[in-house]
Amino acid sequence: MTDNTEFKVNEGDTAPDFTASTNGGREVSLSQLRGQTVVLYFYPKDNTPGCNKEACGFRDAYEAITGKNAVVLGVSADSAAKHDKFIDKFGLPFTLIADEDKSICEAYGVWGKKSFMGRTFLGIKRMTFLIDADGIVKKVWPKVKVAGHAAEVLAALDEL
Repeated sequence: MTDNTEFKVNEGDTAPDFTASTNGGREVSLSQLRGQTVVLYFYPKDNTPGCNKEACGFRDAYEAITGKNAVVLGVSADSAAKHDKFIDKFGLPFTLIADEDKSICEAYGVWGKKSFMGRTFLGIKRMTFLIDADGIVKKVWPKVKVAGHAAEVLAALDEL
């Protein structure tokens, strides 16, 4: 897979629908959430430093986000059981999606080449999509900087 500057899902596009397993043995479909704004964030792996910090940022901003009629969905390739442990460890109040086959990651274009310390490998790129109540992507953060990201999302929600 090549690293394109053009993304699969861009601002103004209809967000690709999905149905997937989540923490707690439940299932969620993006289409079920029509009428609400969705903060859909993709992260590499549960219980890793950057992912912990990002999840805790969303946890700390959760009340403000839900106060704007928005829901937070985190997506990684970890299993629902791993998500349960991650949620328990950090007291996360939002849903985590288990995209073990990476079909959602591929639909959104977040699965691809990454490099770290001179090594290139395939993985989940840290990206966030803000999807409005009609299912339209309003904002994309293609290269999330973990520190302050939840505040950026809150600011974008104010602009909707």
